Amino acid sequence: MSYKIVVDSCCELPEELKNDPRFERVPLGLEVGEYQVLDDENFNQREFLDKVAEYPKCPKSSCPSPERFMEAYHADVDHVYAVTLSSHLSGSYNSARLGTDLFHEKYGQKQIHVVDSESASGGETQIAYKLAELESAGLSFEEIVNQIESYRDSVKTYFVLDNLETLRKNGRLSGVKALVASTLNIKPVMGSDKGEIIQKAQTIGMKKALSKMADLAASEAGREEERRLIITHCNALSRAETVKELILSKRKFKECIIMDTKGVSSMYANDGGVIVTT
Repeated sequence: MSYKIVVDSCCELPEELKNDPRFERVPLGLEVGEYQVLDDENFNQREFLDKVAEYPKCPKSSCPSPERFMEAYHADVDHVYAVTLSSHLSGSYNSARLGTDLFHEKYGQKQIHVVDSESASGGETQIAYKLAELESAGLSFEEIVNQIESYRDSVKTYFVLDNLETLRKNGRLSGVKALVASTLNIKPVMGSDKGEIIQKAQTIGMKKALSKMADLAASEAGREEERRLIITHCNALSRAETVKELILSKRKFKECIIMDTKGVSSMYANDGGVIVTT
């Protein structure tokens, strides 16, 4: 059966998927004061990070419209899937769901399923890859929907950031009971619980935080021979490479992918952030 996978732009796609016509990335909008851009192929990370550093307030994002998702679903395929960042972080999931309703009203029936990744960045990438694998296995739409929801629940997400202020000011740390002042150089290791951000551990200094994150990722991953290790970073390739080496020294995965973040993930991760998903 033919299929299409639509992702919002918090999903980082490797080159092989960017160039695959079965995938489409729908951009969110980014706003840093009067500076407004789409998180699309023209996104300039360095320019964006400089604008954020200069801006005294908090950058914001805006989700794609339901109409934009609707048009992305309009393709000559049998099955359509959409993958969005966590509904606890953005309205993208709700917009994608409304886009499904609009599609049915305008174009008629089609098998469309929207997945709330309950994650972001590489977590969405994990789900997109899995959807393609399930389609390649020849499963029915109903079987794929059941399996992808179960798979989504198994994806683990961890991150260490130099700066948590964007998440804090945008109210995305409501699930975190307490965070120690950054002036003490205490770095929390964060994770996700059903789409909400939680604190997994805390250490003193970035080096120890990255090591602790690697320990958690290695120890909590599912059957590694069946899973990918995806590491995304915001202008921090050396940190990402270090984390990769630490994790792979403890266990193996079928593949490891490292990618730089695009717009939405860069906004939340800030300069120097590293995100790991398994």
